[in-house]
Amino acid sequence: MVSASRFVSRRAAARDRVAASIGRLRVSAVPVLQCGLAAGIAWFVATVIVGHAQPFFAPIAAVVSLGLSLGARLRRSVELVCGVTVGIGVGDLLISAIGSGGWQITLVVVLAMGTAVLIGSGPIFSMQAGTSAVLVATLLPPGDAAGVARMVDALIGGIVGVAVVALVPTHPVRRARRDAASIVATAAEVMRLLADGLIGNDPKPIEKALRKARATQPAIDSLRSNLSGGMEISRISPLYWGSRARLARLIAAADPLDNAMRNIRVLSRRSLSLVLDDEILDPRLVDQVEKLSHALEVVRRMILAEPGEQPDQAEAARMLRTVSSGMKPELVEDAGISATVVFAQLRSVIVDLLQVAGLGRISSIATLPPTVPRPAYRPDL
Repeated sequence: MVSASRFVSRRAAARDRVAASIGRLRVSAVPVLQCGLAAGIAWFVATVIVGHAQPFFAPIAAVVSLGLSLGARLRRSVELVCGVTVGIGVGDLLISAIGSGGWQITLVVVLAMGTAVLIGSGPIFSMQAGTSAVLVATLLPPGDAAGVARMVDALIGGIVGVAVVALVPTHPVRRARRDAASIVATAAEVMRLLADGLIGNDPKPIEKALRKARATQPAIDSLRSNLSGGMEISRISPLYWGSRARLARLIAAADPLDNAMRNIRVLSRRSLSLVLDDEILDPRLVDQVEKLSHALEVVRRMILAEPGEQPDQAEAARMLRTVSSGMKPELVEDAGISATVVFAQLRSVIVDLLQVAGLGRISSIATLPPTVPRPAYRPDL
């Protein structure tokens, strides 16, 4: 019986691994196709149109400038071309004067990469400067035309890469939208687990919720990278110029979503302390946690909805306002410190999520019941 259950468990784990692998391939299918097309076209341009005999660096430059991540492809292309130019320029100048050898290679690489760093470049710039300097110091005679050809090949590869992104683009919104929806789905699950743990005074669901909340940072980083890449695509590809408005809304939601998850982590830790310390919690506050999990599900569907579909931002904001209106100070009257912190963190999460749903920060805060008496209106002031 034990061996049979282990066999079933292993089969399930294997299916999960296969499904995850297929999912990764599906997500990266278009970038892989773009890299393949760019490499082939760059080789064709460099050999047939420009006339280079073995332009190996043209397809390499095209693939390096594109990569599988969507962010900063234009920057990678520019850094690659400039890095090659600096490396070959510095290498050619020095090797002509000091000759080739071990210490000369050391000096050339240090100076080429140092020059790239002084210019204020990214990692591709300095890496290409160093490798190009090594190429000049070891394989290319000083002043040889092959160095110039390598610079031309790098330029061809970078330009072809950008052209492929413009003509065969990935969808600038879809990846970022999927990342954002995944983060919100995790937040909703965390809230459900917190409600279960708080109702049953059981730390196990809360510990699970805390682990899930802590594991969201890679998805947030992916969201930011895909938003950067999506904005780049929406600028250079005429096919997706119309997506800029929706992309701008997602970009505006990225920081509030990140803040919401940070607050949810604090909320989870304090909920665990509350249960472990057997602190009393008003059942109405637990009910607010559960209501927020339902509102988060609406926010998730809002993010995935196409323009004009339901639920829209107004519906998501309405549900969050309903939760917000119940966050009254009376829920933590005579409560302990952990219950008070849970209450405060819930209010912060609601403010963050209302911003995800399109409200400004001041408007989001204004939806919450005041925690201190508001000053009386004085017409003489």
